[in-house]
Amino acid sequence: MFHQFGATAESLSKASTAVFRIGTDAHLYDDPEDVNIAPLLDSKFDSDKCEALKRLLALIAQGFDVSNFFPQVVKNVASQSLEVKKLVYLYLLHYAEKRPNEALLSINYFQKDLGDTNPLVRAWALRAMAGIRLHAIAPLVLVAVGKCARDPSVYVRKCAANALPKLHDLRMEEHASAIEEIVGLLLNDHSPGVVGAAASAFNSVCPNNFLLIGRNYRRLCEILPDVEEWGQIMLIGILLRFVIARHGLVKESIMFSLYNKDGDTLEEDESQVSLREDDGYASEQSVSEFANMIFQCYIEGPDEYLSRSSSTSRVAPKLDVSQYTSCSDEVVKILLQCTSPLFWSNNSAVVLSAAGVHWIMASKENVKRIVKPLLFVQRSSYASRYVVLCNIQVFAKAMPSLFAPHYQDFFICSSDSYQIKALKLEILSSIATDSSVPLILKEFQDYIRDPDRRFAADTIAAIGLCAQRLPKMATTCLDGLLTLIRQDFLCGEIRSLDGEEGVLIQAIMSIISIIKLEPPSYEKVIIQLVRSLDTIKVPAGRAMIIWMLGEYCSLGEIIPRMLSTVLKYLAWCFASEALETKLQILNTTAKVLLYIKGEDSWTLRKIWSYVIELAECDQNYDIRDRSRVLKKLFSSSLEFQNAEENSKSQKRDQSCVLSECIFGGQTKSVTVPSEPINYRFYLPGSLSQLVFHAAPGYEPLPKPCSLPYIDLDQYDGAAESDSDEEDDPSTSESLDDENASDYSSEQSISGSSEVSGSDETMPGNGGNNNADLLIQISDPGNVLENQNGGAHSGTSGLRDLMSTKSLESWLDEAPGSSKSREVEHSRVQRSSARITISNIGSRVKPKCYILLDPANGNGLKVNYSFLSETPSISSHLVCLELLFENCSLEPMLDIVLIDEDSSKTSDSTDQTSPATENTLKFNIDKPAVVSMEDILSLEPGQIAKRTLLARFHHHLLPLKLSLFCNDNRFPVKLRPDIGYFVKPLPISNEAFRDKESRLPGMFEYVRSCTFTDHILELNKDNNSLTEDKFLVICETLAIKMLSNANLSIVSVDMPVASNLDDASGLCLRFCSEILSNSMPCLITVTVEGKCSDPLTASVKVNCEDTVFGLNFLNRVVNFLVEPYVALS
Repeated sequence: MFHQFGATAESLSKASTAVFRIGTDAHLYDDPEDVNIAPLLDSKFDSDKCEALKRLLALIAQGFDVSNFFPQVVKNVASQSLEVKKLVYLYLLHYAEKRPNEALLSINYFQKDLGDTNPLVRAWALRAMAGIRLHAIAPLVLVAVGKCARDPSVYVRKCAANALPKLHDLRMEEHASAIEEIVGLLLNDHSPGVVGAAASAFNSVCPNNFLLIGRNYRRLCEILPDVEEWGQIMLIGILLRFVIARHGLVKESIMFSLYNKDGDTLEEDESQVSLREDDGYASEQSVSEFANMIFQCYIEGPDEYLSRSSSTSRVAPKLDVSQYTSCSDEVVKILLQCTSPLFWSNNSAVVLSAAGVHWIMASKENVKRIVKPLLFVQRSSYASRYVVLCNIQVFAKAMPSLFAPHYQDFFICSSDSYQIKALKLEILSSIATDSSVPLILKEFQDYIRDPDRRFAADTIAAIGLCAQRLPKMATTCLDGLLTLIRQDFLCGEIRSLDGEEGVLIQAIMSIISIIKLEPPSYEKVIIQLVRSLDTIKVPAGRAMIIWMLGEYCSLGEIIPRMLSTVLKYLAWCFASEALETKLQILNTTAKVLLYIKGEDSWTLRKIWSYVIELAECDQNYDIRDRSRVLKKLFSSSLEFQNAEENSKSQKRDQSCVLSECIFGGQTKSVTVPSEPINYRFYLPGSLSQLVFHAAPGYEPLPKPCSLPYIDLDQYDGAAESDSDEEDDPSTSESLDDENASDYSSEQSISGSSEVSGSDETMPGNGGNNNADLLIQISDPGNVLENQNGGAHSGTSGLRDLMSTKSLESWLDEAPGSSKSREVEHSRVQRSSARITISNIGSRVKPKCYILLDPANGNGLKVNYSFLSETPSISSHLVCLELLFENCSLEPMLDIVLIDEDSSKTSDSTDQTSPATENTLKFNIDKPAVVSMEDILSLEPGQIAKRTLLARFHHHLLPLKLSLFCNDNRFPVKLRPDIGYFVKPLPISNEAFRDKESRLPGMFEYVRSCTFTDHILELNKDNNSLTEDKFLVICETLAIKMLSNANLSIVSVDMPVASNLDDASGLCLRFCSEILSNSMPCLITVTVEGKCSDPLTASVKVNCEDTVFGLNFLNRVVNFLVEPYVALS
């Protein structure tokens, strides 16, 4: 009648679920095959686009492939809605690697969004660009990160710092120095959030570039307490590594004293005295050796330490006096002061990191400050208790006096897991003293009755460790262990491996470890254990007692007299014993047979023969093999003993000597327990310390004082001035703009200022070799006038583009700042002289690369170098010279080099010149190679040259080729050099200045590097006072440029000043034209510094092709910093 009240449980569940889903996006997961997504993406309403994008992201979360919507999604990146932009960015990040060509279409929109007035949009655009892992746009992303690193918004600068590790993962070696420059800029930021992200980027990009830390050390220490928690962990490790690498270890710390305790350069440290005063602790030698092992692992790394320890020499590296500092040093004091407030951080990882700094760098009196924070963390945070205890365990073993007064904090709680219980037991056994061990042993008595018998066995092991480390308590511990063994529940048949059997075995092992300390004092204990063989039925326990009988068979007076009786008993029950017990019976009988002589020797030999006969018939092959070996070894020994008894002289054979070497040694008394040789120790707070192996990214501490000395006073002053400017909030934005202009625009103006408007041209590679040296003094007034004119025209040309303040920050150009810079620069303007460099063409030698080495080419060696000639077939081709050499003893036939891709599309390898042009025309977007002339035969030792024409089309990836020789195929890679993607463009200096003024802002790229090639040239004997230092620098720099790139020299300007050793203002200009699009590429190299010292070269590239200009700039900087090559 009322059917609506007959609802089932299933329908009610669905109704309640529908109610809870109201107002959420859960409905997006209901219909995965919704066909309305495409119309919604093309809708003119932002709400429809958001609905469609949410459905796409829901499908992605469920594992569906929705990449077919990529074109429709990309066009929505230009939407003005923030929600639509955010969803589009998420979609693009997911499919950018699968659809790289379509993703590249959105780069222009990303660049446009980087100039948006909303900082969130700028940050999203940067995250999207950095998330597209494509090498093709990496230079653009690098420029965007560099711009955003100077953004007024803190959030945008933080996103720039987070984008740096993504760029570094692309393995762009040519951009490494530029990325490091941005890291240094962000480390000097005034925002704690940016500094934390920059510290993470520093660890990923350049963890060993401590020069960046030295420039900002004081600022980083001051800002450390305000950085976010995970950034604090990164920053603490960086600062610690810098201080050790720069200043060394602290002399007053326990680490330095123990790491260098055997050295001859320093006096005995107070730590040894303090260890001697602790009479209640374990042996001084044990604690000292253990701490020394820990700290050597910190410095050397566990792998290096273990390999050295396992070698025969085992000589540890020592530190001299110059590799330590004092706690009173200002750098160390600042580090300890800024990490002290972090002891009470809410994050346990921060507390551990701060404790690690004080553990390594603080003095022995102040290192106690780490105890209470660590104990508080292990009591209050259950989640991090295991991690903290793992580190406390190492601290307690190295310096037991730290945690000895707080032993009650390590008593076991019922809620503790087994792993935490085991750690606490080990810590208690390490910090026990004569005054605290009675209470600890009383606590252990309750632990032995714990239902978890594995934990009870660990407790018994801890009792044995306490007895070993505190010999005064050995007797008390031994009595308790013997009482435990005599209990009824441990006697009889025990079959549970994890139960009472493990407790009994561990008790016997602890007793044996105590006996080893001083065997003669525990003869009665050995007798009691031997008498308990009749009641103990556990095979492993019986085997250990039998081993102990054979080991100490000659100890005292009672044990030798009871051997025959015990061995008779063991022979009688031999057949019913377990495998390990039988093996120990055989070994013990052999040991007794070697030591015992006199009345019982005849009885023992009968027992020996009986046991050997039983063993030879045993079902287990291990027993049978052992019996045969022993019988063979002891047959000669028994004959020798008979000869001695009969007074017959008989020479001992090898088997007799061998049997005594194997079974004749006794275990020496052990005074202190030692850690195993393969024990690994890692830095406190690291993941490696928990897993006992080097986790990815782990590095030991740097070598003390391994960082060369650098005067950091100027950087400290800069940091102080920055902090003063931070106090005024009105100057924060102008400060970022100043930094941005210093990074690009100011250097570009200085690089282009010291020139003049001369019409004189210099052709590439040196011009006329017979021309005399021409010097022309330039008028500073004309130079300044030309410069102002160029700057004015460049500014007016970009005035329409710079309509908003956001775009002005994107172009790194503050309004009205160009004029002020010009006026300021005019004050330091100096005269310059334009010269002509002669006889340089013959000294230019292109760099040679290896295409195929003889080891991989069956004796065929192939080298290649780029030529400066332009091919007659097409101006877009790059000319290479190949050098084939037969390094084998047999002739080589039919040597052919072809392109794998072009060979598939062409009809045959022998094509005419028009066919070649057609191939290049239709494959203009792909690299192509014009087939070279084949080498029919190459005799041993013969060298053949061939010319190869290739079109790379600015692809920076290697070109895959196939080299055929003697019917064998060798795959090779032809790596392009972007320096030869251009051809020389001879122009006048006035035309150079005109083109340069039209390519400012985004078309201008500047980087600095260090140039040192001139130093060796100046130090030669023939380059004395008779040769001009400026001319040597100009020739060396020009030869380096022309040997690595296909350029044309435009002008060379030398400074005219009273100081002949100051090369500041030296300027070289080069010009070239890109092969693919005939765009000009202008290069200006400006030098600063003294002639006899390394020079700072500022390289500026002006090019309309953004990607090419950045890659070309990086290539120029890379070969300028390459090592010096002697000029012939």
